[in-house]
Amino acid sequence: MIQQVSRNRRRLFLGAGIAGVAAFIAKSRFGSIGDAHAAGTEKFEVTHSEAEWRALLSPAAFAVLREEATERAFTSPLDHEKRKGVFACAGCALDLFSSETKFDSGTGWPSFYQPLPHAVGDRKDFLLGFARDEVHC
Repeated sequence: MIQQVSRNRRRLFLGAGIAGVAAFIAKSRFGSIGDAHAAGTEKFEVTHSEAEWRALLSPAAFAVLREEATERAFTSPLDHEKRKGVFACAGCALDLFSSETKFDSGTGWPSFYQPLPHAVGDRKDFLLGFARDEVHC
């Protein structure tokens, strides 16, 4: 029993070490998610100071929209939204997606297969050691 616990602990630490090295390599090679934004190289149609964003948004919305947090899966009322129309950004109110392109991905978040023309930008996120696509207005 003790030998199995030691083996499991070794595997846990080895896995965590490998994940840490992969994240470090990805960060060194590709940068973090916010590098372009932090460097001021990205231009946005609507801009506010951090204090203004905090005043405009709820704490949860601020975390998701400004700090790259993610709401829990299956908690968004937009996931079940079926009405026809346009989905707009909760922060700047710019139109982003048509309801015509919304589909149920089974992930617990509203999903769209195509944004409105010139509505969104994207960048690669390698924070977890593998490529993820971030989409922003």
